[in-house]
Amino acid sequence: MARSVMLSKLCSSYGAFLAASSSLGSRISFSSSYKVESHPSSSLLLSHFSSWSKTCKAYFNKKALETPGIVDLDWDSLGFGLVETDFMYFMRSSSDGTFSKGELLPFGPIQLNPSSAVLNYGQGLFEGLKAYRKEDGSILLFRPEENALRMIAGAERICMPAPTVEQFLDAVKQTVLANKRWIPPAGKGSLYIRPLLVGSGPVLSLVPASEYIFLIYVAPVGNYFKEGLAPINLIVEEGYHRATPGGTGGIKTIGNYASVLKAQKIAKEKGYSDVLYLDSVHKKYLEEVSSCNVFVVKGNVISTPATKGTILPGITRKSIIDVATSKGYQVEERLVSVEELLEADEVFCTGTAVVVSPVGSITYLGKRMEYGNNGVGVVSQELYSSLTSLQMGLVPDNMGWTMQLQ
Repeated sequence: MARSVMLSKLCSSYGAFLAASSSLGSRISFSSSYKVESHPSSSLLLSHFSSWSKTCKAYFNKKALETPGIVDLDWDSLGFGLVETDFMYFMRSSSDGTFSKGELLPFGPIQLNPSSAVLNYGQGLFEGLKAYRKEDGSILLFRPEENALRMIAGAERICMPAPTVEQFLDAVKQTVLANKRWIPPAGKGSLYIRPLLVGSGPVLSLVPASEYIFLIYVAPVGNYFKEGLAPINLIVEEGYHRATPGGTGGIKTIGNYASVLKAQKIAKEKGYSDVLYLDSVHKKYLEEVSSCNVFVVKGNVISTPATKGTILPGITRKSIIDVATSKGYQVEERLVSVEELLEADEVFCTGTAVVVSPVGSITYLGKRMEYGNNGVGVVSQELYSSLTSLQMGLVPDNMGWTMQLQ
């Protein structure tokens, strides 16, 4: 079974790798099919796993165990970008669509057939969730079973098998614990977890793949928007649309996100933080920001667009609805007209990456509407504090949403 993995994260040189294998009681011999490159980074490209793979993995496990505690990073400057960590999780389906037991591998490239369904027809899904470090050093996951269920629903829509909820949760736990030294200190950020499900089997005609890969990698992250918990500025997009009725806007398929890049790029060049999309039929009802759900506050009423197939059913969205309801707010899931932005007291966005992001202004048809006196609105702050306190284990979890790892 062919795989490509770059083993340069933990193995600083070929000599060190051989020395480690010797210390583990095994010698490694490379056939001519393995390419060892000698250059300043002394990286080692492995194209296949063979009989010595256990020795290889033992070495990496040993190195990880030799570096306890937390990685020395500038946590205060941590943004939302890729920081490569130690391990990723890899699991491949069998021909009947069931997934076998996966394994942890050193983080690095994987091998895909050029005719794989994900590369040719975009048959792929992803998820996003977070792990937090508590003050006592324990680790919390936030509602991971919801991500598993959403992946299963999305997989059914685009004709893919998916790991079971139990397989998903086990893979997430293994990956987080293997990379626990990369989880930021309490209050300094989180470990972002990115599960992927892709059609890896080769195709030429437009058909589902015959083989699938489930993979998880992680990265420590800070705030998604550079503003942090400060108001962002949006522009309502009039020409481009994120999704259409009957399409795939309601699942987390990879193509949904590529389609927003152009409008987002144009908006950022004009100084906006992101784009707010309208529905593609009437072109008057709010849908989503590029990667976030949106909420509109008027008095004690919080309104958010209903998820009717064009809007992703966000897990943070779902959680904010429950938190707001528990605090006495009236939450409405319905069609929300763009004109309602004119009278709103506050607007905020929700998502795994942003959690809760207050909106300072929205520009529509050249008119700029401002909220919260250029500060964080009272409702946005209350809901942000309530949810993040629960996620980070600062308050009792009366909702039963967190999962503690040892």
